Amino acid sequence: MTTDHRAQVDELLADYRRSRDHLASVQRDLAKVSGSATSPDGSVTAVVDAKGTLTDLELSDNAYRLRPAQLAQLIVRTTREAVAKAAEGTYRTLSPVLPAGTDPEALLRGTADLRPEEIQPEETEPAERPRRRPVVDDDEDFEQRDWLGAQVATPRPATPRTATSRRTR
Repeated sequence: MTTDHRAQVDELLADYRRSRDHLASVQRDLAKVSGSATSPDGSVTAVVDAKGTLTDLELSDNAYRLRPAQLAQLIVRTTREAVAKAAEGTYRTLSPVLPAGTDPEALLRGTADLRPEEIQPEETEPAERPRRRPVVDDDEDFEQRDWLGAQVATPRPATPRTATSRRTR
């Protein structure tokens, strides 16, 4: 009887090792997934990894002719497109190893076993933005600024300067 149990344990261990090897293979394949997109005008190319992290950003000379806000929008749009392509690659990599009927997108979002009503965010009131203290606008004298605490310090009385006097620290 111990031989029967030993054979079962050996078979279970062999299954476990095969599963681990397969999982390691899937992990290696996922690590290779990336997505790349280029803007329609060719001025921006974004590359992301499987998690959607930007890993490379190329800007052509034409990109510098855009206004900063336009360039920022183009970078964001192009990066989103690259993220979508990487996500598709991730879904293709995971689909063969998931149980039948499992949605890889929902699995990665963490919503695979949730109903739609469980996913809806709770309605909360928007948080009030903290108010900043006004900064004294004095182009010539930065001594009033507390640079470590980012608060306005009490102004020191101005000392008269002559053409020959020089202030040193």
